[in-house]
Amino acid sequence: MEFQFEIVFWFCAALLAYVYIGYPLLVGILAKLFPQPAESPDREEPSVSIIISAYNEAPVIAAKIENSLALEFPADRLEVIVISDCSDDGTDEIVRSCAGLGVRLVRQNQRLGKSAALNYAVPQARGNILVFSDANALYQPDAIRHLVRHFSNPKVGYVVGNARYYKKSIESASAESEGLYWKLETYLKKKEAAFESVVGGDGAIYAIRKELFSPLRSTDINDFMNPLQIVDRGYRGLFEPAAISFEDTAESFEKEYRRKVRIVSRSFNALRRVPGVLNPFRNPRHWFLLISHKPLRWLAPFFLLIFFTASLFLWRLSLYRAALLLQLVFYAWAIAAWLIPGSRSVWRPMSLAYYFCLVNMASLIGCIMCFRGKLSATWTPPRQSLQSKD
Repeated sequence: MEFQFEIVFWFCAALLAYVYIGYPLLVGILAKLFPQPAESPDREEPSVSIIISAYNEAPVIAAKIENSLALEFPADRLEVIVISDCSDDGTDEIVRSCAGLGVRLVRQNQRLGKSAALNYAVPQARGNILVFSDANALYQPDAIRHLVRHFSNPKVGYVVGNARYYKKSIESASAESEGLYWKLETYLKKKEAAFESVVGGDGAIYAIRKELFSPLRSTDINDFMNPLQIVDRGYRGLFEPAAISFEDTAESFEKEYRRKVRIVSRSFNALRRVPGVLNPFRNPRHWFLLISHKPLRWLAPFFLLIFFTASLFLWRLSLYRAALLLQLVFYAWAIAAWLIPGSRSVWRPMSLAYYFCLVNMASLIGCIMCFRGKLSATWTPPRQSLQSKD
């Protein structure tokens, strides 16, 4: 019996090591050894529609509109559309006041969620390229120009920009941990795009060809579903580090937890909706990137639980006893960070342990919600009050 538990122990250990260490190293090597041919995009600028999703964004929408209108892009080729998901805090009135500047409001009179709003707004967009953005994401002046230049390559279906966080956000333990996590994500995007395609988009800043937008279900997550659909149709996705947007992180670990539960549950469901991308023979490179970056990471909490259980059953053997004790110490740090006020800010390892556990708990709950079919069509941005529930 011990032999079987040893197999399980080492199998889970290998999977966890691959997810958090092996894959980042491997994709970096593959991107260097087997890169996709680089094509120099020309400078012809297409017509662009910036589509800003908004639900009760009165505190930030004026700054977002001002930022969008100040972008370094020909005014006759750029339109700004704000889609309001039945906002009731004055957001719509602020947008309407900017109508004379060329900003259009598209309002859903019933709160149906972001995906339904996109289905309604995209057919009304005049641009050949659609740039999707969040209301609190502010772009650098040249972001659009960098983002859309790659579409001169007919093989490119979507381009993901470089979302960053304001330095002032990195004051809380939550923001610092999320910032470290995002540095890893940025690295992976660069290497994935060099090897084949960046896996997924980013709701703050990503662009697609308008003709490649497919209608979404209300429970779909657009910045993951759209890229999957586009890859399934034979196109690539690139990452453009020079197309930079800035936004604040979630104010607390708890708000970040709710956001990640929603993302994982709806993203896992997207894989079921686009089964073609799970066929390794259609596009082996993208399949490898997708499975390594997303499902294996989402399933990591299950591996962690099995790994811990195997360690318990192998307690009497010194090697596994040491492994169990290390796990107990790590989880004790995370629990202490949860229970002791201010502890996350005092000692960084404790904060990181808590964030690691929180992210994996969110993945666990997100997976369970997806398997049980409990998906939410609407949500409240983490910067808003938690009184409104998904």
